Amino acid sequence: MPETLAPAPAPTTPALPAAVLWDMDGTLVDTEPYWIAAEQELVAEHGGTWSHEQALQLVGNALTVSARILRDQGGVDLPLDVIVDRLLGRVVEQVRQEVPWQPGALELLTGLAEAGVPCALVTMSYTALAEEVVSRGPAGAFVTLVTGDQVTRGKPDPEPYLTAAERLGVDVGSCVAIEDSPTGIASARAAGIATLGVEAVVPVPHLEGLSRAASLAKVDVATLARIGAGEVVDLTL
Repeated sequence: MPETLAPAPAPTTPALPAAVLWDMDGTLVDTEPYWIAAEQELVAEHGGTWSHEQALQLVGNALTVSARILRDQGGVDLPLDVIVDRLLGRVVEQVRQEVPWQPGALELLTGLAEAGVPCALVTMSYTALAEEVVSRGPAGAFVTLVTGDQVTRGKPDPEPYLTAAERLGVDVGSCVAIEDSPTGIASARAAGIATLGVEAVVPVPHLEGLSRAASLAKVDVATLARIGAGEVVDLTL
């Protein structure tokens, strides 16, 4: 009798991440143009000009760091906390008019909620702006918000991401982070998190072990599971 071959084992599906930790500006929402416009308006009030190239150096920074650069390089002769308040207030005004969700962001948030994967927002923007954005998204999409005014050391330090995992009660090494800026990517990776860099206003660097995507529209829950399981995914083409 012919030998009966055993059936090939079914491919295994990677386990879902314990949580997904989202950056906000540039990743979840396309607010970087709002920040750049606010910076240019503020510098212009003080008789200066602020180029797009100068603005790009602020992407992903703690707001106090950005305020110091605006004071030192943009000639904004105001205390740092006043600069932060002015920028934040202007961006909040723009978000109230329209939340510029990144393509695929709401669909991915919905998919994660349906799969039972908790999410945290990890942003260097302050609570006032983060709450405005979250309140206009899917109800209950985020379990917790970690904002720039809640941490001692902002990105690229790992503290914001470590804080998010602690609040969620999950192992930080079982999470996946979604970021757009080199500063944010450095923060997530320093915390030991498998990270997906999504192209926004600044290029996502080529780094060993870093997954990349041209848009969240190319990313689904299964993609994040693969990244969380250790696969490096490249969806930039």
